[in-house]
Amino acid sequence: MLRDASPQQYQFETITLDELVPEDHLVRKIDAAIDFGFIRDAVAHLYCPNNGRPAIDPVRLIKMMLLGYLFGIPSERRLVKEIQVNMAYRWFLRMSLTEKVPDASTLSQNRIRRFNDSDVFQQIFDHIVEQALVRGMANGRVLYTDSTHLKADANPRKSVNELRPEGVSEYIEQLNAAVEADRKKHEKKPLPAVKKTPENAVAAKNTKVSTTDPESGFMHRDNKPKGFFYLDHRTVDGKHGIIMDTHVTPGNVHDSQPFIGRLRRQTERFRLNTVAVGVDAGYFTAAVCHLTREEGIALVPGYRRPNKGKNALQKKAFRYDPNQDVYVCPENKLLIYSTTDRNGYRHYRSEPSVCQRCERRSSCTQNRKAQKTITRHVWEEAKETANELRLTKWGKKIYERRKETVERSFADAKQHHGHRYARFRGLMKVQMQCLLAATAQNMKKIALMVALFWLYKQSWMRLQLIMKLSRALNRQNECRQKNIAIATFGR
Repeated sequence: MLRDASPQQYQFETITLDELVPEDHLVRKIDAAIDFGFIRDAVAHLYCPNNGRPAIDPVRLIKMMLLGYLFGIPSERRLVKEIQVNMAYRWFLRMSLTEKVPDASTLSQNRIRRFNDSDVFQQIFDHIVEQALVRGMANGRVLYTDSTHLKADANPRKSVNELRPEGVSEYIEQLNAAVEADRKKHEKKPLPAVKKTPENAVAAKNTKVSTTDPESGFMHRDNKPKGFFYLDHRTVDGKHGIIMDTHVTPGNVHDSQPFIGRLRRQTERFRLNTVAVGVDAGYFTAAVCHLTREEGIALVPGYRRPNKGKNALQKKAFRYDPNQDVYVCPENKLLIYSTTDRNGYRHYRSEPSVCQRCERRSSCTQNRKAQKTITRHVWEEAKETANELRLTKWGKKIYERRKETVERSFADAKQHHGHRYARFRGLMKVQMQCLLAATAQNMKKIALMVALFWLYKQSWMRLQLIMKLSRALNRQNECRQKNIAIATFGR
């Protein structure tokens, strides 16, 4: 029988907030696995201890921000509305059913005025990583690094061209030292110092700059969208995918530039004994290969297709002889060392009189002097070692895990944690966003792994109990069969 819908109920009910939150909800697992007490000590220096109005609990403020990244809520106003009606969120924040939720402006102003210029979010991220290390969910033995782009909050059509200082390599000091040592080894004079004049004091480059977010970078890469972006350089542990580091740069910064600095930061901050690092082909540079080897870490890069030049006879047809420090051409003629330039490349040149009589000259070089030149970086040996390691069985096994770690981490961040777009403007604010997103992902993974371990432990205990009962039943059956045999045939 069809009945009319019951009217709105206003009767009083006795119920606790704990009863309204499902037992398998994610916030329950996070609350059981993560200790948030360290937040209060981390932000204590940002509060006045004996003056002003009573402040909102900083643990609650940070947990509110983390809720937005855990469940992919990009707006702080929308987050406050969700907390008002979501009992699980209230339970996680230790708020009663009738307690007023802090206003969105309170959340944003604390983030802008109190936390913005501090390292609080970096401390929170590091502390969560340390909790994962203590639990054995990460060990830092094998790390995987990659970058992904976040679309900046900037219109690509609103830009101007400005002369900005040209970027200097992060490894310029090490390269200069290696060049001077190599020239000294070959008995060459030191390169003259570059004279600093008003014309070349600072090399400038015509750069497209956003008028909306000047700190973003215009990115134009193959198979990538064009526009103003930020890059999130992320390192993930190879054991269970815990994020070990996240660092933000403008979208026009090469992936290899912050790599060594961030790798050293992780190994020193968390006291890691890293054995290998898996990276894609964008990190396969001479500087990265050499400096990684200097750190005692094996680099496992992806395959990079070499650039084909104008000549049909490519560089791989020439063999390098390390004993004589010469190149040998396919006709078994020698290319002798000539010099080392400022960019770290040695120049090996052939004898013009020999090349003029060579039948393969047209496919080898188009030089008017009939002289073939091959360049070799001073750190080329490190690249060759890394490339050989990539082809080994161990190297292939290491690199195969890359798609299951760092690429899966980025996919999860973009799909579930709002990591496709920059929520704020400015490098430091986007850095804060990436730290909070990575912290939320680590919290979720730790909580789920703790719950899974508990489930395995319960299943193992049940299995042990079943096996114990089974053995007891078997002993009873054996005794019963023995008594029956004695009663029947014992006389």
